[in-house]
Amino acid sequence: MKNQTIQSYPDLIILGSTGSVGEQAVDVARAHKIPLRAVTAHRSVAAVEAQIREFHPDYAVLTDETAASDLRTRVADTDTKVLSGFEGITHMLHTVETDNPLGITVENSILGEAGLLPTLETLKAGHKLALANKESLVVGGELVMALAREKGTTILPVDSEHCAIFQCLRAGRSEEINRILLTASGGPFYGYTREQLQGVTKAMTLKHPTWTMGAKITVDSATLMNKGFEVIEAVHLFGVAPEKVEVIVHRESMIHSMVEYIDHSIMAQMSVPDMRHCVQYALTHPRRLPAGDTLPQADLFALGKLTFGRPDTEAFPLLALARDCITKGGALPCVLNAANEVIVAAFLCERIRFCQISELVSRVVEELSYAADWHTFERLMEADQTAREAAEHLIRR
Repeated sequence: MKNQTIQSYPDLIILGSTGSVGEQAVDVARAHKIPLRAVTAHRSVAAVEAQIREFHPDYAVLTDETAASDLRTRVADTDTKVLSGFEGITHMLHTVETDNPLGITVENSILGEAGLLPTLETLKAGHKLALANKESLVVGGELVMALAREKGTTILPVDSEHCAIFQCLRAGRSEEINRILLTASGGPFYGYTREQLQGVTKAMTLKHPTWTMGAKITVDSATLMNKGFEVIEAVHLFGVAPEKVEVIVHRESMIHSMVEYIDHSIMAQMSVPDMRHCVQYALTHPRRLPAGDTLPQADLFALGKLTFGRPDTEAFPLLALARDCITKGGALPCVLNAANEVIVAAFLCERIRFCQISELVSRVVEELSYAADWHTFERLMEADQTAREAAEHLIRR
């Protein structure tokens, strides 16, 4: 354990430190000199070695065994302990130490369903969780929120929309919420009809109008599946009924979400679309730190106007499907996520067309509708595997 001066924010662990959000968390740590206790990645040896040499964390974990062995050799001259596999992540989360009285915040930016177990282990270890892995709540929201309540652990949302809602909720009490207004950019195909969507290509799909993101989440934005997942997240994070979460298309992406209270006052959070805002707020909450040179200031005069529209759930049916899955509950959101992961991967490999994404995901959810009665972790894992197999079967037909 390293000695350090007392600071006004927790130390930091970044799970998925070489991905897009993970790298932005590294930027925030660098800008504000937040001590990094551990970093993890899959197999990005060179990138993690650079982080080790810059930040001197106690632990580094690579889930790929061969990559971990390579990293261990490369950083043998440092004090960083290199572990491997998801077992290594679990061991690190339960053994890492700090003398910071505010403890440790774990930012989970691991991609996909693989982030669920680290989320659960973070909560079991009693660390504050900054959550960028939406699948943790989409797949296992009931389990995650129950464990957070049991451990008295704080979950701080990193997604721009949920971070915005979290901030807007400081203006009132949970029982005073009338609606959560979840904003959406609308993706690259806003305004397209179902017929027009028949001709879109992979290259067109990956050109998001506002955000720079990974390929999978960019496709999810284009289908509005990502917004459907965010509805599910909001239901779990903020303890509201699905019908209290309304999606509004806001093309400028300046308002990141809003909360309407029972007196019909609406609180909105606005900033330039830059994920480092959300990351910094989560890592330093409840304080706000200066933006410095890393975060741009909004120019409202250049923006000129804000516009709002309704999402087209006929052309983009996955948003309505997600709402139906969270309403019915159980393992259905898990089925939805698993089917979507497999089917989007097939689209990115150009095995299927864009419009087939929603068609095939809907068929898997319908086929596995009985999973609404499944609630345990073991049943969730069974639903995940069954949905992936069903999706792959439909793709091959």
